[in-house]
Amino acid sequence: MANGRKRLDVYLSQALGLKRKAIRPLLARNVIRVDGLPALGADHQVDDFSVVQVDGETLPHKTPQYWMLHKPVGVVSATRDDLHTTVMDLMPAEADPELHIAGRLDLNSSGLLLLTNDSRWSSRLSDPQFEVKKIYRVTVAKPLNEDYIAAFAEGFYFTYEGIHTRPASLRILSEYEAEITLTEGRYHQIKRMLGRFRNPVLALKRIQIGAIMLDEKLAPGEARPLAADELDWVN
Repeated sequence: MANGRKRLDVYLSQALGLKRKAIRPLLARNVIRVDGLPALGADHQVDDFSVVQVDGETLPHKTPQYWMLHKPVGVVSATRDDLHTTVMDLMPAEADPELHIAGRLDLNSSGLLLLTNDSRWSSRLSDPQFEVKKIYRVTVAKPLNEDYIAAFAEGFYFTYEGIHTRPASLRILSEYEAEITLTEGRYHQIKRMLGRFRNPVLALKRIQIGAIMLDEKLAPGEARPLAADELDWVN
């Protein structure tokens, strides 16, 4: 996740092995371009993904990657683990080994998982101000009723964190199945909310994050890069 922003003169000093004062003449000659446009000045902000050219020569840079994985039950949402198969163990060879997870799922949950090496993108997904919706399909042990809908819409107070959850949507699909929409991601949130009704969760599958829907053509354990139109809404 090392793609933090930095000043252009700092970046060039490190990339070219020059002192920062040696960068000023290059800027004055207008021979530096960033992402195809003339550099704005020494304090122009760049990161590991910026395409920086000096006198027509392109400096090394990283390529952002955005992946969708159909996470199976029993796979841990981590990049390494001594006991369980991790989501990174499932990724194809062309995936950047520095990918990180944009919104985890617990061991016994399945469905849509997004991975990227672009921390700015993943931060937007998790930033509360954007209220990105996450939609889950849930199977429970006991019958559902209208009381669940009202309780989820009101939110729940979690004593341990000392917070009141945001209003959530619960849509009953059948007697034992519901579709739940959240705009936050508290620890085991759905299981804890349904726990207030003493109704155990038998299966939990995430099917959508924002406008990105799980590709049902992907078998559990399979992954693919996100398409351009899937990225548009968050970029």
